[in-house]
Amino acid sequence: MRVIFMGTPEFSVPVLDALVAAGHDIAAVYSQPPRPAGRGKKDRPTPVHARAAALGLEVRHPISLKGAEEQAEFAALNADVAVVVAYGLILPQAILDAPEKGCLNIHASLLPRWRGAAPIHRAIMAGDAETGICIMQMEAGLDTGPVLLREGTAIAPEETTALLHDRLADMGARLIVEALDKLPTLTPDVQPEEGVTYAHKIDKAEAQVDWSAPAAVVDRKIRGLSPFPGAWCEVEGQRVKLLASRVAAASGAAGAVLDDALTVACGEGAVELLRLQRAGKGAQDRDVFLRGFPIAKGTQL
Repeated sequence: MRVIFMGTPEFSVPVLDALVAAGHDIAAVYSQPPRPAGRGKKDRPTPVHARAAALGLEVRHPISLKGAEEQAEFAALNADVAVVVAYGLILPQAILDAPEKGCLNIHASLLPRWRGAAPIHRAIMAGDAETGICIMQMEAGLDTGPVLLREGTAIAPEETTALLHDRLADMGARLIVEALDKLPTLTPDVQPEEGVTYAHKIDKAEAQVDWSAPAAVVDRKIRGLSPFPGAWCEVEGQRVKLLASRVAAASGAAGAVLDDALTVACGEGAVELLRLQRAGKGAQDRDVFLRGFPIAKGTQL
């Protein structure tokens, strides 16, 4: 098919690669504009922009798609279908209607659960046992369109957002190729009204760990916010990000370090901290971290 691809972050890159590998004609790639990044604050292209350029594909990065000129340029590509994954702009109806077979979205949840911006983070933080990928026919509402194809996967007990993100990106790449192959035979499945939840964008203000919460809640927050923005606590006046953990069979005063292996008491139970990061430093596994920044038993976090 002649495909317009629309995506921005690393999550979208495997999908673009899969479409190219499957032999689809990529009419153009749409991505968010380059933005200042790094210490020099120089404009940096998005991961999708960089990958598309490496593949020799045309890249467009409009600030908005609401203007008549942008919409006309989009329609002039004469695409069979647009594939959208974590693009970052709302698509006006004129854009949704332009490709002959419409716009297909790859969404990282089992819709209607976790519509919205941060479905992977929210699934882990909520303690969901399962998540997955839906290939959805886009319409004007927020992730409300009928589902053409879906596949579930279990969330492992110690899985972080980073790990689950990579698994779901690969799953989405595989499923969109399957969906395009089967498109004439797929039956749209209208989403039920029951079971709708919203995965609101992660706010950095919610990243501080509350040690008075149950261990399961603390553990899910640490894993769900890893690697970004990173759950954090203060250790002797220094902010430390907590990037991996597991629930431990121990108890004590909330926030107290219970042993030399960074087991920390919660309101109920305890968590074992497995990977940490100090400000200005790289992320480190627990044993390496403790060699450079010892945290004694009895320390109050």
